[in-house]
Amino acid sequence: MKLLTQLLAALVALPALAAHAAAPFPTKPVRIIVAYTPAGTTDILARLVGQKMSETWGQPVIIDNRAGAAGNIGTEVAARATADGHTLIMGTAGTHGINVSLYRKLGWHPVKDFAPVSLVAMVPNIMVVNNALPVKNVREFIAHVKASPGKLSYGSPGNGSTAHLSMELFKSMTGANIVHIPYKGSAGVLADVMGGQIAVTIDNMPPYIPQVKAGKLRALAVSTAKRSSAMPELPSIAEAGVPGYDSGAWFGLLAPAGTPKDVVAKLSAETARIIKLPDINKRVSELGAEPVGGTPAEFATLIQSEIAKWAKVIRDAQVELQ
Repeated sequence: MKLLTQLLAALVALPALAAHAAAPFPTKPVRIIVAYTPAGTTDILARLVGQKMSETWGQPVIIDNRAGAAGNIGTEVAARATADGHTLIMGTAGTHGINVSLYRKLGWHPVKDFAPVSLVAMVPNIMVVNNALPVKNVREFIAHVKASPGKLSYGSPGNGSTAHLSMELFKSMTGANIVHIPYKGSAGVLADVMGGQIAVTIDNMPPYIPQVKAGKLRALAVSTAKRSSAMPELPSIAEAGVPGYDSGAWFGLLAPAGTPKDVVAKLSAETARIIKLPDINKRVSELGAEPVGGTPAEFATLIQSEIAKWAKVIRDAQVELQ
């Protein structure tokens, strides 16, 4: 009798479950959290994707800038949001690859508290040196540094940035001894590499391209495993003398953990469609970024590998922020 009652209850529940599974999405405005200030690469990509989503779904897509604490403030807001797909975050290599190893106390976890939707774009870092430095390629640079250990310095936009850790990865893989000088943003790094106050940087590509093309800086390589379409003449650091080297910034959409799988799948499919649009592809490429896309599973694998990679770099370099 008990079994019969349970079967009847299950049958009664089936229509409700089916209705829930088939519920339309979105049913209200969608919010994409950007854990950084407006006008940066993260913000621009979120707005490009959000505008197209809004056009498709007929619902407003609101970009919510929650800057501060290297992306930790906005990321925690996203992690605590209702898991129905109406709140997303444009995650980055910093928020979902680096910070979990860099900060002792976070109010969220990049894997446990999020459901990956889709990788959107990758931005190579570019290795540039002052024109007066007597090197023309990566191998010559390594030899030059090893001949004068600890005498050259490199700049980054700040402790824990992808530029900082990209050079620390380079140091660990080559044995180069270069002193780190942290700045408050890339503008100071760019000015001081050109001015000769620092010798080198491996920083996000977009601000450096015009100066390289104007002959004010010498570019040696890009940091990603593959060459960049923005400057295809440049080799990767891996092919130029450091096999296996791969570093760069990336950006992708994530939802709070527990978001229904059908909603994640719909978001992922729409993101993939948007990235393939000619106007979006062109705009992303103009930023010095590589449009990517991909499945939630592929994005999840990338995040796990990035966490492991940067954890080792941070541990070896003994970098820790409060």
